[in-house]
Amino acid sequence: MPKRTTRVNARVGRGTESMAEFPRQKDDELYKAVGQFLSDQKLSVEPANYAFAYRVLSDPAGPLARSVAALTDGGVRLTAHDIAELGGPEAASGAPQPCLDEGLAEPHTARVAAEAEAMIARAEMQVADFSRAVRSIHEETSGFGRDLAASAAAMRMAAPVAGLDEVVRLTAAMIDRAHAAERRMAAAEQEAEALRSALDEAHGTARRDPLTELANRRAFDEAYAGLPPGTPIALALCDIDHFKRVNDEFGHAVGDRVLRAVGATIAGECASAVVARYGGEEFALLFVGVDSDAAIALVDRARSAVAARRFRSRATDAPIGVVTISGGVAAGTSDEPREALYARADAALYRAKAAGRNCAFCAA
Repeated sequence: MPKRTTRVNARVGRGTESMAEFPRQKDDELYKAVGQFLSDQKLSVEPANYAFAYRVLSDPAGPLARSVAALTDGGVRLTAHDIAELGGPEAASGAPQPCLDEGLAEPHTARVAAEAEAMIARAEMQVADFSRAVRSIHEETSGFGRDLAASAAAMRMAAPVAGLDEVVRLTAAMIDRAHAAERRMAAAEQEAEALRSALDEAHGTARRDPLTELANRRAFDEAYAGLPPGTPIALALCDIDHFKRVNDEFGHAVGDRVLRAVGATIAGECASAVVARYGGEEFALLFVGVDSDAAIALVDRARSAVAARRFRSRATDAPIGVVTISGGVAAGTSDEPREALYARADAALYRAKAAGRNCAFCAA
């Protein structure tokens, strides 16, 4: 596999031009290029992403553009995490970039919440636009009625020839007005569809972990709270063993890829569960209608699948070694407070860690 950062003519979005060769655009062309960039990278059209794309494309030889070129080498798409790691829109302006803690190089919860709020605000603006469009259509309809009345009056009062000409003129005006109203109505319908899409996007972003694309803690807690009373459930916690070693030896970028791969493996092996990244290198699983034996069997299957994978550094091709997870499972019903069930699963996870890791235990 070619190294991600060695190719000179890196691909940013669609096309084969290197960032250094990307022509400086005129304003209108640059705006179109920004929209294409967001579409190619599958990034939502929101102020933060738009500003980031604008800074990349308006300074194609700058450090931000070169960093994006390296990240997208080989057709790899940018993620929200990549943008946050580059410092978002502030990176190109020379503003201080956010510090990364000892855990993961990922967007802070506040940043994710702000992005969701921005999308919701945009949806609210679309609601206002829709209301204005409806009011305008109402005005057009009123004008249409007035024209009809004027036409009737003209036909009664005008001489035969003159009256006919007046009818023709007014009829043409009414047809034009009707067409204009139809166009406005079509635009209003498009606004409504865009509103629904924006709200769906905002809802999903607020409940999705931007790094692993799994559910986040909020989504997990809401799923638990939404269960009918008395529902048999099992809650499992899985934690990556010695994850700090991966970050320390290979860097946070490698650690992030390991997190994504482990999360995807757990979700694939436990497809019947709600799988969430609950924080750091910990994943939470909610099994509905499953007893402890079935839940521990699924968690152990996921543990084996993770241990069977062989990870290598994409930059150096150096082997990372075996990555393992430990798990703890607690069974009960949805009547039990989530915190209590979580505490029992966490105690079982601690037993697995104490027993040497790469194993899973059920709560007593």
